[in-house]
Amino acid sequence: MKALVFNKFGAPEVLTSSELAKPVPGPDEVLINMKAVGLNFADVYRRKGNYHLEGEPPYILGYEGAGIAAEVGSDVQGIKAGDRVGFADVPHSNAEYTAAPAEKVIPLPDEISFETAASVLLQGLTAHYLTSDSYKIKEGDTALVHAAAGGVGQLLVQIIRLLGGKVIALVSTNEKASIAKSAGAELAFVYNDDWKQRVLEATDGNGADVVYESVGSTLMDSFDATRIGGTVVFYGMAGGDPVHIDPRMLMDTSKTLTGGDLWNVLTSREERISRSKTLFKWITEGSLRIAESARFALENGAEAHRYLESRKSTGKIVLIP
Repeated sequence: MKALVFNKFGAPEVLTSSELAKPVPGPDEVLINMKAVGLNFADVYRRKGNYHLEGEPPYILGYEGAGIAAEVGSDVQGIKAGDRVGFADVPHSNAEYTAAPAEKVIPLPDEISFETAASVLLQGLTAHYLTSDSYKIKEGDTALVHAAAGGVGQLLVQIIRLLGGKVIALVSTNEKASIAKSAGAELAFVYNDDWKQRVLEATDGNGADVVYESVGSTLMDSFDATRIGGTVVFYGMAGGDPVHIDPRMLMDTSKTLTGGDLWNVLTSREERISRSKTLFKWITEGSLRIAESARFALENGAEAHRYLESRKSTGKIVLIP
């Protein structure tokens, strides 16, 4: 089979197309003929050596994708060859075939294309748990969303609106402010403005009920923009490490700091199916719009990585084997 591989850490140029043996599925695995693979920043970090990789080179990136079940292990139930399936957390998906543990395989309805599944499963399930588990959005809540024009950000904006909340978006450029507003944000402020003051003014001096903090280095600013008794949900640090928090500040302001990680939520196949069904329902009924993805052939993976790192993309980048 064809696979996108690398033998050493480095720039996108280390990625090359290679011919490898097709995986042999174990008794509890499903061999998937991949039709679309989602590209994420985690793939960049693994390529650079920032994240630990198991085994020896050649390494295969990719953790999110969709395709057709080609072979099913003897112990697998509820999945048969020919089924349309996807996953959010199975390694080595930058290839024509991937062997996936059955518990991580998610059935795809006919209305959901392979490209859509590869675009939404990881980021969509993240946005789902952030708004239903980390902080349950209520009717009338005001949410402040960092990086609101990004993949998770745009989905967060839409889901918060679906659940009855209002959104104030934080973005890096005026162009991205327009993107956040088109997703449903009532207001969008640029980081190099005095955004904390503008958030307070927009909330009658109170601050937001909840802040979805994915930048990291802005953590204390997020607390300043949160109302007394409000919540900051910390789920990423794309802009640098956060400072240490003095718990006395939390006590004095009755504010809550909570963390979020998708893998603490996707603890069973039942959880994966239940949560993805909600996402798919929103998509098929038109309540949740998925930005059109940028497509690259799998063998052009280096070009796709360069495009992702350029920060020019606003939608998902999908690799097509």
